[in-house]
Amino acid sequence: MEHRCGIAQRQKQRRACLIAMKSRKSAASCSGALIILAVFSISGSLLAQGSSDWKAPPTAANRPNPVAGNANATALGQKLYVANCMSCHGPAGKGDGPGGAALEKKPADLGARIKAGETDGALFWKITEGRSPMVSWRGSLTETQRWELVNYIKTFAGK
Repeated sequence: MEHRCGIAQRQKQRRACLIAMKSRKSAASCSGALIILAVFSISGSLLAQGSSDWKAPPTAANRPNPVAGNANATALGQKLYVANCMSCHGPAGKGDGPGGAALEKKPADLGARIKAGETDGALFWKITEGRSPMVSWRGSLTETQRWELVNYIKTFAGK
């Protein structure tokens, strides 16, 4: 009887040990999965931050606007904006246009860019060069038209 009781006791201990081992394996697997998920989340957010950091070269950013303060140029810029930019950037330049909704990367909030200190030269450079999904306007708009757009986009800072 004692012998049998000892075997039963050892079997219970063995089962308990196996259950504990399975739990540890599950916990280890779960912990490993969480660590991998955390690494990918962090690296993904770092990549997203890096991709939103679109800066013009200093020479372009410091370029003076030849039509700055010209009301006529701003009015012409508004027409250009409505025809070429509003579908993605929206009527107030907030990046909420219907064309932007389907894009993987949301169009910029132009007013926020101006408020954050984006220079006329930097805006001109970005309009000229483009960056996916935004197209380059170098071949479609003249240099003067791109500066007119800059004038109009600057009006979004107050909205």
